[in-house]
Amino acid sequence: MSREVSMGANFAARVGARVLATVPVLLGAVVFTFLLTHVLPGDPAAFLASGPSAGPEEIAQIRARMGLDQPLPTQLWHYLVALAQGDWGQSHTTGQPVWNDLRQRLPATLELTFFAFVLTLAVALPLGAAAALRPRSLWDRACTLLTVGGSCMPTFVIALLLVYVFYFLLGWAPEPTGRIDAMLAPPPTVTGFLLVDAALAGERDALASAGARLLLPSVAMALFSLAPVARLMRASLLGVLRSDPVRTARALGLPRRAVLASALHLALLPVVTGAGMVFSYMLSANVVIEKVFAWPGIGSYALDALLAADHAPLQGFVLLVALLFVGVNLAVDLLHGRIDPRARGEA
Repeated sequence: MSREVSMGANFAARVGARVLATVPVLLGAVVFTFLLTHVLPGDPAAFLASGPSAGPEEIAQIRARMGLDQPLPTQLWHYLVALAQGDWGQSHTTGQPVWNDLRQRLPATLELTFFAFVLTLAVALPLGAAAALRPRSLWDRACTLLTVGGSCMPTFVIALLLVYVFYFLLGWAPEPTGRIDAMLAPPPTVTGFLLVDAALAGERDALASAGARLLLPSVAMALFSLAPVARLMRASLLGVLRSDPVRTARALGLPRRAVLASALHLALLPVVTGAGMVFSYMLSANVVIEKVFAWPGIGSYALDALLAADHAPLQGFVLLVALLFVGVNLAVDLLHGRIDPRARGEA
């Protein structure tokens, strides 16, 4: 019993230490984003004053009301104080608090990212493993082709090609206009994930529409993201198969299945790290995908705010993504401890 209590205390201490170590990172992201948004072209006061044709007196009054006439360090201090109190600012394009907007749009982004990440792992891991087990085979060449092609083509090019082929030419995919058909009523919101909510409500039409519209943007993200995971899986498994423990196991005549299972287990650590980095990248890189497919997530929300010189949503978007990054990195560290107990002591 005392050993379990000690292990629980050590686990809580490790988690607490990692959380505290992320505070300077989050603070740096907040300060950097605040300064960056204030040097970008565009004046929020001019936007609120109905464009650049407004008079200078009206723009000056709006700037004073928004606090933009104060020195930049003073603005930064007021923003940090408000952020510490839970106030993420207010969007002048939607008229709503930034936190409310992000909270409403976050499930759409997470649903798209999770589905694309599952597709990435389902294709990249078996492909990389097959390429490592059969060097210079057809699987190895297919893995090389996908990794090179996926790394060279930008995400928006892949997305536009998929829309052009499967929607415009073939007509197999629905129009890229959101998460669900405009003629269908969305299911009652329980989790914010349309697939889950439609399944819970038993609405088959909504479930089919949400799944069909989720597939194409997920494939676009997966095609770009599977390259690093497949390449890392191939390299990691190749290195393990050529290591002394695996050669010794083969020399002792152990069953091939047991040797491969042990090799896959040993190859998982770098793959888990790489997959965590890919997932974190997908959370921020889905801005273009969401815009191409009119997906109402936090990425398209941040892009609309950028075009409207709306600073608060941009700052909130970066802060939220940074928090998600921290959560993903923490999950990867804990997963390392589950895969390899030696990692717990090193942490």
